[in-house]
Amino acid sequence: MSRKTSVRTAAQARKWIEANGITIAKWSEEHGFSKFAVVDLLRGRRKGLRGDAHRAAIALGMKPNPRDVEL
Repeated sequence: MSRKTSVRTAAQARKWIEANGITIAKWSEEHGFSKFAVVDLLRGRRKGLRGDAHRAAIALGMKPNPRDVEL
């Protein structure tokens, strides 16, 4: 049985960061990501397919964690 997970949009992820009273730069630093990768991800310039953008998308809830997805 597969587990359905909801994912956030870039706009929802940005609002979540703002609602928690932190900047994108601070969130990126605290989670070990490049600020530029996160900003590009939230602006839609990167799709989060690999590298920092991929890991950031998972951390922000924009993509399901591959470990949780059944193939």
